Amino acid sequence: MRCSSLRDWLRWQEGLHPRTIELGLERVAAVAKRLGVDRSGARVITVGGTNGKGSTVAYLEAMLRALGYHPGVYSSPHVQRYNERIRIDGREATDEAIVAAFEAVDEARSDTPLTYFEFGTLAALHLFQLTQCDVWLLEVGMGGRLDAVNILAADVAVLTNVELDHTDWLGHDRDSIGREKAGIMRPGRPVIFGSVAMPCTVTAHARCLGSDARRLGRDFDYGSPVGVPHWWWRGRSVHLSELPLPGLSGCHQLANAAAALAALEAFGEPAARLADAARRALPRVYLPGRAQWLAGPPDWLLDVAHNAAAAARLPALLRARSGSGRVRCIFGLLRRKDLAGVVAPLLPLVDQWYLLQLADGEALAAAHVAAHLRANEARIAAIGPAHELVSRVCGEAETVDCIVAFGSFRVVAEILHELRLSDPLR
Repeated sequence: MRCSSLRDWLRWQEGLHPRTIELGLERVAAVAKRLGVDRSGARVITVGGTNGKGSTVAYLEAMLRALGYHPGVYSSPHVQRYNERIRIDGREATDEAIVAAFEAVDEARSDTPLTYFEFGTLAALHLFQLTQCDVWLLEVGMGGRLDAVNILAADVAVLTNVELDHTDWLGHDRDSIGREKAGIMRPGRPVIFGSVAMPCTVTAHARCLGSDARRLGRDFDYGSPVGVPHWWWRGRSVHLSELPLPGLSGCHQLANAAAALAALEAFGEPAARLADAARRALPRVYLPGRAQWLAGPPDWLLDVAHNAAAAARLPALLRARSGSGRVRCIFGLLRRKDLAGVVAPLLPLVDQWYLLQLADGEALAAAHVAAHLRANEARIAAIGPAHELVSRVCGEAETVDCIVAFGSFRVVAEILHELRLSDPLR
């Protein structure tokens, strides 16, 4: 046994491959073959895109379980526990199960180097096979064409949207990024386009493959009448009305739920079963850090928004909240992200910025963030680690204020940790 605990395994994996990210399928496919990965009749849904992947996976998982399936879910990154990445029939895999899977992967790989993400992907597939999951629900980590989950051919692929992110790896425009994300499609099989504004490279690739492209606004659609707590969804042959709103906050979540329903219609699920699954499952979906409100006073809004398109959704969430107090923002970001694009939507709304200095070599220095914000006439209240910022903002905020924490998964993870230390009931 190389390591005895999950924590030790993860630390060891971080140094196994000389690069944090190494796109390509040859190594991981070879190890999967030696590991004996075999879907054995299970169906695969692969979810790619820029934003909304995790939410769409959560909606699919909940509805699949309501339909009587036993899904295995692999998603990333996690917010608080690595176990969040691997779920089997709605439950996080245990430390013991993941450690045993890591041992199997390590034995199968021999001297083949694997990245942290590739190791986790193979462990998840191994566990899905052992536990006889009948649907393997896979979230793309980055891109699609060369992402580790793409060693399996998707029976149904979902592309939520294509925006600018990971430009150092995927390309500097939406056409280039779309070309990479379109790589999860397969000839003749359904692909769900969760946005009406797909790059031409995506639609062209679908035509070239002869994929069964199901487009928002053409093959499926959705809407919510103003002032009523329900919404409707229409597919190719199914029309559902008066559906309860999804459990995750924000108007954009309707698009994610709509794409999930389109994927299940492509599975061949009839109207009655889809309607029942949606009504029972959608309102109960929960994901930490996705427009997550923590009731105060003061109220907190936590979101893992780390690109411009995701950050642009936050103002609507804040404006929908009734309250006349100040907006105070805890913020941190990784170096490879677009600082100007991410903070721009919040500049008119935030009264005080509290800049989180992440203990991560990939993070932007808080001093650099502060310089950019000051150049845009923003007010910096404090700079420091999470425990200092939470203490400071809680001491300064009034009951009518709103505190926002966003910028990356790490930001949300650290703030949630500190809040739960100070208030275990959260």
